[in-house]
Amino acid sequence: MIEKSPIALESLLALTQEQLTDVLKSWGEPAFRAKQIQEWLYKHRVTDFDAMKNLSVALRQKLAEHYTLRSMTYSSVTGSKDTTRKYLFKLHDGRYVETVLIPANPSLYGGASDRLTLCVSSQVGCAYDCKFCASGLAGFTRNLSAGEIVEQIVQVEALAKDRIDNLVFMGMGEPMANYTNVTTAIEILNAPWGVGIGARHMTVSTSGVAPNIRKLADFPLQVRLAISLHGASDEVREKIMPVNRKYPLHELFDALREWHSKRKQHLTFEYILIEGVNDDLEQAHLLAKHAKPLHAKVNLIPYNTVEGLHWTRPSEKQQDAFQAVLLNAGVTATLRREKGHDIAAACGQLRLKQETDEGIIDSVIPAKRITIGGADNIQSPLSA
Repeated sequence: MIEKSPIALESLLALTQEQLTDVLKSWGEPAFRAKQIQEWLYKHRVTDFDAMKNLSVALRQKLAEHYTLRSMTYSSVTGSKDTTRKYLFKLHDGRYVETVLIPANPSLYGGASDRLTLCVSSQVGCAYDCKFCASGLAGFTRNLSAGEIVEQIVQVEALAKDRIDNLVFMGMGEPMANYTNVTTAIEILNAPWGVGIGARHMTVSTSGVAPNIRKLADFPLQVRLAISLHGASDEVREKIMPVNRKYPLHELFDALREWHSKRKQHLTFEYILIEGVNDDLEQAHLLAKHAKPLHAKVNLIPYNTVEGLHWTRPSEKQQDAFQAVLLNAGVTATLRREKGHDIAAACGQLRLKQETDEGIIDSVIPAKRITIGGADNIQSPLSA
């Protein structure tokens, strides 16, 4: 059992400049203090309020009484500098979250090929139960706060001693089920007073929460969108993605058409190829019909065969044939090979092992049960 923590202080990393200004004004402080504080947070990356030397002692003490600068602690890392690295962080309530640092991938979501991508988690666990996803195997615990999302980037940059260029909200959890905290975090991560990552270098992945895709279409920052599709018909997709029962394909694609009409922005369909489930050429033709009007790129991911599971990856011949249907229809389609298998790279796998070892959760899967990430999967950015 997890010992109950004292009531956690709110992370200062969760506040936008406007919110911080309002807090300071309520304390009788001038508005310019917000800029000073955020320079300490994001330019100097201080971890102690006492380091904020241009603030009065009284203000530093008041900040420390109401806020924290770090709400999670580094637990472990797997992988090395020239490979995919997976970081495990312990949250204030004793649960764990994973963040994955991915080396350069050619044309990842249209981005540069010589940069670092960070796969960010948005929830502890997941309620969406995608059939190949480790994140939801122990169920859903809670949403991450905006501060906990931002802190993943801040902590990894400090640990890796490098700057993150691209973010994918494709780690543990369904980002669109934590919409407010995710979009607040994106604002902070994008802002010149914050982390300063360009909006077009951020990709939000969703299993298909159609109402919040519509909301994101009106979000002012030009983030990119990836859809964990994995089936081109309702019958096939429902075998893999339970969310399809709530938001079937016609509703999902209505939302995507709205997105496309408003954003004219890069859209990716993630499609895991599973032999005998979704790899027949009829699915390829349907997928092409879905993708072409939206100018969507299709990222084909061969399923990783694991002993003890009945699902297998298609032959390379079938993979190539599936891709050829898309290419011949004028759809951009890539076949991506995996990285990160040696570090248990599926989202949720490392966290499940740690929480099982600590007795936080009961063992829910055999050791070799997990293969790849799901609605929040990191398989795509781990691909070469």
